[in-house]
Amino acid sequence: MNTPTQLDQLKQFTVVVADTGDFATIKEFTPRDATTNPSLILKAAALPAYAPLIDKAIMEGGTGASTGRIMDRVLVLFGHEILQIVPGRVSTEVDARLSFDCAGSVTKAREIIGLYEKAGIPRERVLIKLAATWEGIKAAEQLHDDKIHCNLTLLFSFAQAVACAEAKVQLISPFVGRIYDWYKKNTGQEYAAPADPGVISVTQIYNYYKKFGHATEVMGASFRTKGQITELAGCDLLTISPQLLGELKSSTEPLARKLDPVAAQDANLTRVSFDEKAFRFAFNEDQMATEKTSEGIRVFAADVVKLENLIKQKRG
Repeated sequence: MNTPTQLDQLKQFTVVVADTGDFATIKEFTPRDATTNPSLILKAAALPAYAPLIDKAIMEGGTGASTGRIMDRVLVLFGHEILQIVPGRVSTEVDARLSFDCAGSVTKAREIIGLYEKAGIPRERVLIKLAATWEGIKAAEQLHDDKIHCNLTLLFSFAQAVACAEAKVQLISPFVGRIYDWYKKNTGQEYAAPADPGVISVTQIYNYYKKFGHATEVMGASFRTKGQITELAGCDLLTISPQLLGELKSSTEPLARKLDPVAAQDANLTRVSFDEKAFRFAFNEDQMATEKTSEGIRVFAADVVKLENLIKQKRG
């Protein structure tokens, strides 16, 4: 009998999600879901193997289509192909330049879902990714009423997580690795996985959700080391890069469950709530979360522009 790999063990109590836009990688690691972002799509779109998808989006858009509309088609074509591989859901991100535009985010999300449904993909298989700004959270709350499910990304603080739960957001993606990066840079310290600030943050959010009965799913994201992943074994979902999926697949060391909904009931946590003013103040008080959210939006917005320029070049 073959000894189960750490990836096999992890899948027993956590939904594994592939953090990539590369189809071959997704096939290799057989995750249930897959998540993309502008940076991942840009990286994949630059490869010759994916040029036909860009060409198809341009052709389907026609000569009168705006670059933005063609961009939406590119994202949906990638998502459609991914959903032919994974049995679950794909996350598709709204333009990061709409991160502070609630109405614009709602409109764009509905347009993306419309393209998926036109391609025969039911909305239940798509998660719309929005930045976890106050406007993004309020957009997700509106979309929830339309049965459009959202993945709130660029999430670094407890205040963001609580606001998402109160808005009945489907799923959040707290960024473990980027929290670790900030603390390492600002303190000059290395952190073992159990003491990693990113691991501690996700553990607190998970325990809070389970203790107080919030249905929002927690998906740890942005990992730097395998140890960060194994310390969060038991989290609802974990979205993992191809490199770290490979490390988990190549190891047969025992992997213990660290997060558990029953154990969370004993967590020493107090229920809190945030209106807009309280949210903005609490978020502003968290220097790391403020800086990393701002940085993430800028990077994703810049990669959206690069992808648009790639489309423009191909259109001639």
